[in-house]
Amino acid sequence: MTENIWGYLPTSGHAAGIDLIGYKVEATDGGIGKVDKHSDEVDSSYLVVDTGVWIFGKHVLLPAGTVRTIDQTERKIFVDLTKDEIRNSPEFEKERHVGDAGYYEQVGSYYTNRHPM
Repeated sequence: MTENIWGYLPTSGHAAGIDLIGYKVEATDGGIGKVDKHSDEVDSSYLVVDTGVWIFGKHVLLPAGTVRTIDQTERKIFVDLTKDEIRNSPEFEKERHVGDAGYYEQVGSYYTNRHPM
């Protein structure tokens, strides 16, 4: 992981301005869904992933620092998380995911504590 969980790793292949909506997201042990929304804002970059039927339509907020690589040709994003880690993540809160420092701290802490930097 990266020191800044809310920033893309330099080796991820991410380029600001690329529309990631619709990209498939792959955990270390299989597919988890598709990108529904994303942000490239400095120090608050994230993906909102629609997990579909995998976890009964749950959406999850993944900090950009969880992204290992982006394959733009295949339109896939590989994250450094297991399905269970994503399944057990804090509930996505649509109303709080933009600009709520406390929510960002809660989500960031969950992922940072599972993957020490």
